[in-house]
Amino acid sequence: MSLLKIKICFFYLSFSLTFTLFFTSCKSGRNITIDKNSQHNHSGNSKKISEKYALLLDISEDQISNSELYFFIDEWYGVPYKYGGCNKKGIDCSNFTATLYKDIYHKSVSGSSSSIYKQCKVISTKDLKEGDLVFFKIEKNEVSHVGIYLHNNKFVHATTKKGVMINDLNENYYKKYFFKAGRILN
Repeated sequence: MSLLKIKICFFYLSFSLTFTLFFTSCKSGRNITIDKNSQHNHSGNSKKISEKYALLLDISEDQISNSELYFFIDEWYGVPYKYGGCNKKGIDCSNFTATLYKDIYHKSVSGSSSSIYKQCKVISTKDLKEGDLVFFKIEKNEVSHVGIYLHNNKFVHATTKKGVMINDLNENYYKKYFFKAGRILN
C-alpha cells in the first residue's frame, strides 16, 4: 500500500472516530465536545448558546436563563489545566471557579478548593442550583477539587487531563470522589 493511501485511510479513520465520539458523547453526557471554531459574539447569539448548552446538558432551552454563564463556559472550554494557572494559557480548578464567580456572579472567592469549601454553606445535592459548587476529595483527606454546578447533574470544572470541561456527577469517577455541595455565603 502506498504512503498516500495509508495517509488517506488514516484521515478517514480519524474523522470517523471523531464523528462517532462527538455524537456518542453528546447523548451520554460524557466527554462532551465543544467546537472551538465557533467563538460567539455575545450580542445576537444568546439563542445559539442556549440551544447548544440545552443539548449538551439534556435540558430545555428555557432552563438556560443565564446566557452570560454559558458564553463564559464556551470561551474557556478546553483551556488546559495548569496548577496555579489563572488565564487562558492554563488554569486550575480553584482559579477557574474564582474567575467564573468574579466575572459572572460578581462575587469574590479565593484560595484552594479546600479554602473555597470553607467559604460555603453546605447544601444537599437535591437542593443544587445553577452556580452552586460541588467539591471532591480525590486521593486526599481534604477537599482537593471544585466545580460549578449547571443543571441535570452536570458541572463545569478544570480537569487535570482535559482542562476546562463539563462532566456528570453520576459518572463513576465523580461519584467515587464526590464530597459535598455548597453555596457561597456572601
